[in-house]
Amino acid sequence: MSHLDPGPIGALKLAPSLLSADFGYLAGAAQLVDEHVEWLHVDVMDGHFVPNITIGPPVVASLRRHTERFLDCHLMISEPRRYLEAFATAGADSCTVHAEVGDVAAALADARALGMRAGLAVNPDTPFSALEPHLADLDLVLVMSVFPGFGGQSFMPEVLEKVTGVRRVIEEEGLSVDLEIDGGIDVETAPRAVAAGANVLVAGSAIFSRPDPVAATHALRIAASGE
Repeated sequence: MSHLDPGPIGALKLAPSLLSADFGYLAGAAQLVDEHVEWLHVDVMDGHFVPNITIGPPVVASLRRHTERFLDCHLMISEPRRYLEAFATAGADSCTVHAEVGDVAAALADARALGMRAGLAVNPDTPFSALEPHLADLDLVLVMSVFPGFGGQSFMPEVLEKVTGVRRVIEEEGLSVDLEIDGGIDVETAPRAVAAGANVLVAGSAIFSRPDPVAATHALRIAASGE
């Protein structure tokens, strides 16, 4: 499976979270914002690592037929290594696993071997030290600004210090790593996240819960870029 170019490392990217879209109209929701964003964010939950169940490889494969956007899959699951090949085959361009599940180095190596970008996520209460040993092996760091499991939660500003710390190390060590933030991102919080060092913004409710998701996408980009 050939995978798509993620775009310039470090450039501002919007990644609407399809978790907040109408699952009965998922392809339509993706296509609605497709040409206005860089990535599409796919939240995968197993009912074990997080208390919710969402979608898996078959839905990613269906989405892949309806969009040429970069598919950024966030695996909130206890055993990511069991499913990485299925996600790669389905058309995922990137898979992000959680530091909290362990066996991180092997999962990252597996993702890379399958031709995908490899990402590592940390929950709000997980320290930077859980990320640091793996930074040189990553394409993406995802800092959660809510506890994962459900959309529509409020932004936790205390995570911004962690974002700044990650960005500092990325710059000091010259790493080719995108820094993503997910949870409560909207026109108010996006500028703060970007100022702290994030360059990939995951937004669900702020886009798909609005009457006009395309207009909401443009408003988020303007807010994030300080225009």
